[in-house]
Amino acid sequence: MERSSAQTRDWIATARTLSEALPYLQRYDGATIVIKLGGHAMSSAAAMDEFARDVVLMRQCNVNPVVVHGGGPMINDMLKRLAIASSFVDGKRVTDEATVEVVEMVLSGRINKGIVAAINRQGGKAVGLSGKDASLMICEKDLGGGGVDLGFVGRPVEMHPEVLRTFLGSDFIPVVAPLGVGRSGETYNINGDTAAGAIATAMKADRLLLLTDVAGVKDASGAVLTDLTAGEARGLIASGVISGGMIPKTETALAAVEGGVRAAVILDGRAPHAVLLELFTAHGAGTLIRG
Repeated sequence: MERSSAQTRDWIATARTLSEALPYLQRYDGATIVIKLGGHAMSSAAAMDEFARDVVLMRQCNVNPVVVHGGGPMINDMLKRLAIASSFVDGKRVTDEATVEVVEMVLSGRINKGIVAAINRQGGKAVGLSGKDASLMICEKDLGGGGVDLGFVGRPVEMHPEVLRTFLGSDFIPVVAPLGVGRSGETYNINGDTAAGAIATAMKADRLLLLTDVAGVKDASGAVLTDLTAGEARGLIASGVISGGMIPKTETALAAVEGGVRAAVILDGRAPHAVLLELFTAHGAGTLIRG
C-alpha cells in the first residue's frame, strides 16, 4: 500500500507538471528554436539520448527545433590518431588543408550522423546536413582578432536558410554541422556557437539556446544572472565581469538578439532536461539575454 501511495504521488506530480507547462506550450506553439549542442550533452550515450528525447518531445509539441553541433574534442582525438599537429589562436583552431579534411569528416560524418541516429532512436525524424548544403552558410576567411591567418576557418557572410525553412511545420528535425562554403567552393570550419547564431539570425528564431558547461553568466560575486538586457550584458563585458570563454558566447547571443532573434539563452547543459526546463517551466536553466 505504501509503495502504491508513493507511486500515486509521483503520478500526480507528473500530471501537475504537464498542466503547469500548458502556457509555455502555447507560448512556443510553432516557434523556431535553434539549439547549439556541445559540452556535457555530447559527453556520453546516456546524455545524448536524454537530449534527443527532449528534442523529439519539442517537435511533438509543435516546436521547430534546429540543432547545430560542435565537436572539438572528437576532432582533437582524430587529429591525434592521424598524427596531424593542431594549434589554436584565441580559441580558434588553425585549420590547414589536411586539418579541414579531418574536420569535415568528423563533423559531417561521425558526429552529425551520431546525433541524427540518437534522435531517430527516440522516435524522431532527424536529417543531417552541413552549412555547405544548399549554400546555407557562405563564408569568407576569418582572420581572427589580430589578423592572423587561421587557414580554412570561416565566418558566415551570406546565409541561405531556405533549406531549413522547408523543414518548418514538418516532422523532420534538421541537424547542422558547422561547416561553410567559400565563394570558390572551398570548405570552411566555423565555430559552432558562431554558426548557431548565424542560423538563428537568418531564421529569425524565437530562441537561440547555447548549451555550455557552466551555470550561466555570473556577476562579480559569482551569482548566476538569469535575465540580462543587451545593454547590461555589454556593460558586464566592458567592466571585465564577463571574461574568458564567456565573452564569445555572450557576443554570439548579443549578435543574434540584435539580428532579430527574440532572445538568446546561455544554458547549463549539465542540468537534466535543460532545454525543457528553459522552454516549458518557470525555472529556467541559464542566462537569458534580450534586446
